[in-house]
Amino acid sequence: MDVLTTTEMERADRLTIAAGTPGFALMMSAGQAVAEAAMDLVEEGPIVVVAGRGNNGGDGFVAAAELAARGREVSVVLLCERDSLQGDAALAAKGWKYPVLPFNPQALGKPALIIDALFGAGLNRPVKGDPLEMIAAINANGAPVLAVDLPSGINGTTGAVMGASVQATETVTFFRKKPAHLLLPGRMQCGRVRVADIGIDLTVLDEIKPLTAENVPQAWRWSFPVPRIDGHKYARGHAVVVSGDIASTGAARLAARGALRAGAGLVTLASPRDALAVNAAALTAVMVRAVDNPIQFAEMLGDKRFNACAIGPGMGVNARTRDFVHTALAAQRHLVLDADALTSFAAAPDRLFEAIKASDGQQIVLTPHEGEFPRLFSDISNKHPGRSKLERVRAAAERSGAVVLLKGADSVVASPDGRATIAGNAPPWLATAGAGDVLAGIIAGFLAQGVAAFEAASIGVWMHGEAASEAGPGLIAEDLTEVLPAVFRRLYDEFGIEY
Repeated sequence: MDVLTTTEMERADRLTIAAGTPGFALMMSAGQAVAEAAMDLVEEGPIVVVAGRGNNGGDGFVAAAELAARGREVSVVLLCERDSLQGDAALAAKGWKYPVLPFNPQALGKPALIIDALFGAGLNRPVKGDPLEMIAAINANGAPVLAVDLPSGINGTTGAVMGASVQATETVTFFRKKPAHLLLPGRMQCGRVRVADIGIDLTVLDEIKPLTAENVPQAWRWSFPVPRIDGHKYARGHAVVVSGDIASTGAARLAARGALRAGAGLVTLASPRDALAVNAAALTAVMVRAVDNPIQFAEMLGDKRFNACAIGPGMGVNARTRDFVHTALAAQRHLVLDADALTSFAAAPDRLFEAIKASDGQQIVLTPHEGEFPRLFSDISNKHPGRSKLERVRAAAERSGAVVLLKGADSVVASPDGRATIAGNAPPWLATAGAGDVLAGIIAGFLAQGVAAFEAASIGVWMHGEAASEAGPGLIAEDLTEVLPAVFRRLYDEFGIEY
């Protein structure tokens, strides 16, 4: 589940070599893993390896030699002169006993498979010249493509396309995934990703101490709340969701139902009095309470049993929303701020951040999407293309003092201490009205059960994506809470929890 930047992966290699494993042995294992993946992809037909001048090309040479030894028809197209190769790549090229083809698109021919070993994960400049033409030819060829480590043209740490990129059918990476295997647009270029063991000892992670993980259940297994047989609803927390006015109550109801389905023992909707009847008529297990202003909200939160709040869905962008947020922070409640609660602070985000940092260590989650993120973090927004989504969210979490969840197909959750998760399980039909409101409620439900903010947000994101997959195409936001029990059952089975 650990995800390593290109710098961290290079360090893993160096630590392994320093411990006694030759670098060429790692290259041999990597090339053999590529050959194995190639055999799985195509059972017959010619294979062409497009090799660069670095270690990625060396992996390609090893794969070519291994495939030839297994009786496959293989050719190698090389970016540079063979005698200009250095280090382990030169040793790998010596193992290829056949000629290399000139580096031009015509050399690709009509293969059954192309192995892309042109550039590795460390590419940090735009692709130009002959490599650019070759990438275009690979994509136009029509043959399936197996990428070595990452599709050529993708920056391994940011996931950015550096001018142009190979579109791979499958990617073989080594030891651990890189951020680009999960972040867009890199993830879209990778196809299926398989991670191969090439002999790097797990103990290197103890020294590297990676702070990023793929958002999968193993990342938060021990934080996942499980009701006790001797428990009761009051032990599972009481979440509060604040409703908007009578014309915009649906978002809060979606959030409230999400909190209840996530396992909060009780959920109350704090509703303006003029919307009380509308909300009460549409809710059953969720309770409704008349709350018109911040003073009444503060009186409500005087009851310590209300331990988590979600504010923002459908509330409106105004001073009233800001006052409700400050009230919840002053009451030191665990808190999810979504939608209008974020935009309401667009003119003075530092006021929000100061209040968060003064909230005495309460668990706070901010849940912007890409449109809302620049309203709070204008100087670390998408206007800086050299900064990855992962880096932007980390910087936002550090600045705000809260856990920040930047939503999207590659949702990133980051904590002020630098920890981060990247999700890759959201289907495209999750992008629908109200889905974010449900997510805010799910996270609030986990906060109510005592889950820390970083884990609550990460669990919520994963379950949100899984619920969307469970519901399938045609999903509307109301479906998400209805299929959450099936997601819980699968998790219980995976974790070996009886139910």
